[in-house]
Amino acid sequence: MTDLTNWHGVPAPERVAMDGRYVRLEPLNADKHGDHLFEAVCGPDAERLHRWLPDKVPEDRNAFQGWLAEKAASIDPLFFVVLDKATGRVVGRQALMDISTAHGCAEIGHILWGPGMAGTRLATEAFFLFADYVFQLGYRRYQWRCNSRNAPSRKAAERFGYKFEGIFRQNMIVKGENRDTAWFSIIDSEWETLREGYLKWLDPENFEQDGGQRITLRQAFQL
Repeated sequence: MTDLTNWHGVPAPERVAMDGRYVRLEPLNADKHGDHLFEAVCGPDAERLHRWLPDKVPEDRNAFQGWLAEKAASIDPLFFVVLDKATGRVVGRQALMDISTAHGCAEIGHILWGPGMAGTRLATEAFFLFADYVFQLGYRRYQWRCNSRNAPSRKAAERFGYKFEGIFRQNMIVKGENRDTAWFSIIDSEWETLREGYLKWLDPENFEQDGGQRITLRQAFQL
């Protein structure tokens, strides 16, 4: 059993930009990011993208401004936008949430990765930058929660190296529906091995000219 007698907690995440090879995470700024984020999350796929989120699809840009102002001021959840470094455009958003500095626990949530981002190395690196930042701060646990019926989210959690912990039945009511919540976690003792796998997978040498991967992320974790 780990001796935590001298544990004194960890610092809170800050509003700092995080740079990777392919994406840059910036703290949400309503004025700077509003127009591009609206375009990224409110296109033809908006209903699908918002299906499992507590947020409704914004009716228009003016309605979206209220959401932007509220979320940009929030400390927990702490919202960031994801910029594609190749284009400089916002392609999604995500947040650090349920942050416990006393216990060293945080979670990635409120994920909305737009059509140009989902399923690409952009999404993988956006996840990696958050996780690496949290564990560098000394956090002990990094969570992922989703509706148990959200198969794509559960598949993503497993791909990212999370371990499934179980289902909280009738945990929430979201948009008038019951939500049983699936819980996943990565803990600090697992991160170094996972981190090495992420760096191998994200290396440009892992990708063909057409963008296809040479090895999967799961394979990279095992190398």
